[in-house]
Amino acid sequence: MIARLKGVVESIDTDSAVIDVGGVGYLVSASARTLRDLAVGASVTVMVETIVREDAIALYGFLDSGERDWFRILTTVQGVGARVALSILSTLAPDEIARAIVAQDRATLSRPAGVGPKLAARLATELKDRAAAFGVAPAARGVAPSSTPAAPAGSLTEDAVSALVNLGYKRVEAFGAVARATQQLGAEATFDAVVRAGLRELAR
Repeated sequence: MIARLKGVVESIDTDSAVIDVGGVGYLVSASARTLRDLAVGASVTVMVETIVREDAIALYGFLDSGERDWFRILTTVQGVGARVALSILSTLAPDEIARAIVAQDRATLSRPAGVGPKLAARLATELKDRAAAFGVAPAARGVAPSSTPAAPAGSLTEDAVSALVNLGYKRVEAFGAVARATQQLGAEATFDAVVRAGLRELAR
C-alpha cells in the first residue's frame, strides 16, 4: 500500500495530478483545495490513501493531514465513496465540515456536488460524535466568527497534536483535546502548557 509520495508535480488536471517519483508518474486524485496548492515543476510530498478495487488501484493525495483524516471519516458513511468525499473536501474545509455536522447544518452539508438532502442528513447523524471529537463548536447564529486565524500547519497547535499522536493517541482525539486546551489557555499558551492541558482533556 502506498502511504506517501515525494516527487515533482508533472501535470495538474481538474481532479488529479501526476507526480513523478524517480521517473515513474503516479496519477493522484485530489480535492480542488489540494490541487490549488500544487504547481507544475515543484517538489511535493503528499500523504496518500490507496484504495484497491477489482479493476484498479486508485491513489488519493492530501497535503493536509486534517483533510486526509476527514476523507477517511467521510468514506465510512454509506453512499460516500472516494469521489463524493473529494467533492465535499473541495467545497468545505475540514473545520467547516466539523462545524456543520456538530450544528446539524444539513444545508451546508448539501452544498457539495453529489450530496443530496438524504445523504446530508446521514452525514449529520452518523458523524456527529466523530465531529465533536475535533473540539469544534458550532458558530452561534448572528455572531461574527472569531478573528483569530486558523492555526497553520507547523504551528503550536499542529506540534501539540503531533506530540499527543506520538504518545499513542488517535489524531482525531488529539486534535479535539488540543483545540479545547488552546481555547482554555488562550493565544499566549506555550507548547508544554498546551500538551499538558491536552493530556488532561484526554484523561477525562
